[in-house]
Amino acid sequence: MTNTLSTSVARREMKIEIGKIGKLSDCAMFISYGETVILVNVNASEEPRQGIDFFPLSVEYEERLYAVGKIPGGFLKREGRPSEKAILNCRAIDRPIRPLFPKGYRNDVQVVCTVLSVDQDNSPEILAMNAASIALLLSSIPFTDAVATVSIGLIDGKFVVNPTSKERELSSMQLTVCATKDRVMMIEAGGDEIPEETMIEAIDFGFNQCQSIIVFQEEARAKFGKVKPEPVLYKVNEEIQSEVRNFAFDMLKEAMYITDKDERNLKVSEIKVKINEEFSEKYPEGGSDIGEVVYNIQKEIVRNMLLRDKRRPDGREFNQIRSISCETGLLPRTHGTGLFTRGLTQVMTVATLGALGDVQIIDGIGEEDFKRYMHHYNFPAYSVGEVRPLRGPGRREIGHGALAERALEPLIPSIEEFPYAIRL
Repeated sequence: MTNTLSTSVARREMKIEIGKIGKLSDCAMFISYGETVILVNVNASEEPRQGIDFFPLSVEYEERLYAVGKIPGGFLKREGRPSEKAILNCRAIDRPIRPLFPKGYRNDVQVVCTVLSVDQDNSPEILAMNAASIALLLSSIPFTDAVATVSIGLIDGKFVVNPTSKERELSSMQLTVCATKDRVMMIEAGGDEIPEETMIEAIDFGFNQCQSIIVFQEEARAKFGKVKPEPVLYKVNEEIQSEVRNFAFDMLKEAMYITDKDERNLKVSEIKVKINEEFSEKYPEGGSDIGEVVYNIQKEIVRNMLLRDKRRPDGREFNQIRSISCETGLLPRTHGTGLFTRGLTQVMTVATLGALGDVQIIDGIGEEDFKRYMHHYNFPAYSVGEVRPLRGPGRREIGHGALAERALEPLIPSIEEFPYAIRL
């Protein structure tokens, strides 16, 4: 049996269709907006994953080139690893929904959004973010707060909801707002310099526009939603919590007030060794519980330090920043280098100029385009004194690079003034 429901968003129809495909998924659903169509599937493992201290949520955003009538290039003629844009969309879908799962939920949850058809006026990214929320609401997974997403443009001083392709070209701002019925969950923005008052108005406008989509999602849940069983939530063993707290609180408090970071970290490490020696025999399988109790104690101490003592762990007041220094010209054969240091955090950036033939061609499901300015962010393990295998850039690195790229892109001279490709 196929169930459908539709609503109007920015004078265009948003429609969901449930039960037509993916009958073994917890929830499988088509969602369309204009001629953009996405298939979303959500599933969760039957049992919680053991031995972890985080919520194992996985979000995948799959671009299929047939969505725009293309055959993939290359020898294999099939889609390969996710594009940079697809990875950024995964992160954007993840951010507003992750905090809405119950604390202590440890079941594996996977959200897969597959783009099946795209018209360039209706963004598949925005549609996928709404699709993920609706599918989770309709499933048996313990997700109960509807979260809606809209895109806001600014044209001639007026806000535009979910701007079309032509409107996006005219807009001086691209703002994404994700909201529940009572709070904003995420914002993401780029564009020209926008006055703070205008940005606040845009966020408020986006929040209000989300409300009709939330009503639509709640209506879908009332009509088609599954019964949500009581989830199994991870809780720290109360005996472990009490005993570890009594044993370690004073020691950790003394350590957290050490202003020198290296000395403080060394002292905390020594205390953790003492804690493990004290409780490992009595609670041989309580390692994750003990670790969480210690983390929560540290968090409580730092929070009280901020609220009561009005100071940070290193002794700084709220309006003080770490010492900052900048250097240039470190490497002799590169086009440009800069070293930025703030406290113990350092970033070395290397700039390379190339001809326009070096631009990055963007050949995906969006309109054909090229990127003249590329900002590649790397976070090697040695930067935090750790040992990990060297791999390609992860989702976090790609996300942080895109953040910096989006911030600096409006400041890059036009191609007529500066006809070069730039890689940082």
